[in-house]
Amino acid sequence: MCMCTLVTQEAPDFSADAVLPDNTFATLKLSSFRGKYVILFFYPLDFTFVCPSEILAFNKAIDTFKSRNCEVIGVSVDSKFTHLAWKNTAVEDGGIGNIQYPLVADLNKEISKQYGVLFNNSVALRGLFLIDPKGVVRHAVINDLPLGRNVAEALRMLDAVQFVETHGDQVCPANWKEGDEAMVSTSAGVADYLAKHAAK
Repeated sequence: MCMCTLVTQEAPDFSADAVLPDNTFATLKLSSFRGKYVILFFYPLDFTFVCPSEILAFNKAIDTFKSRNCEVIGVSVDSKFTHLAWKNTAVEDGGIGNIQYPLVADLNKEISKQYGVLFNNSVALRGLFLIDPKGVVRHAVINDLPLGRNVAEALRMLDAVQFVETHGDQVCPANWKEGDEAMVSTSAGVADYLAKHAAK
């Protein structure tokens, strides 16, 4: 499955071991999050370099995601025990501390395969999937291993999806962010928007 083909499709469901925010182990089932938005992001490995910067950045924004009815879930090919050891390691010692969203263990690499992000049958590329409350993938992006993602962009896309769902006749043009003018999805609406914004 190519990750690009998942957009507009139902997100592949999975059940897997995870470390929860309170550091307990549990089986996490993606479909149990129906009714909420989900940011599902994959990263290569625990105890590496770019990965903790992303994980901590998502954790810093976790209250903002939750205020938008959105849960964040991280996934790598590490075991639940490695995830817990990384959480139990201080940030200054190369750990991530007590982050407040689940980390899923994809030891058999099946979830990474389902989402089309498994690289060389070894680790997951930096794939991110925005899933709506009905379980449909609305946005997906993938980065090469050394390229960290932008959490603000994930929030912007979440805002855009929610805006479009609330304002059915409007769409979000390039660089749209919360509070900006949107575009009415008619020929006249597009022409009007472009005429007003062409010089900006």
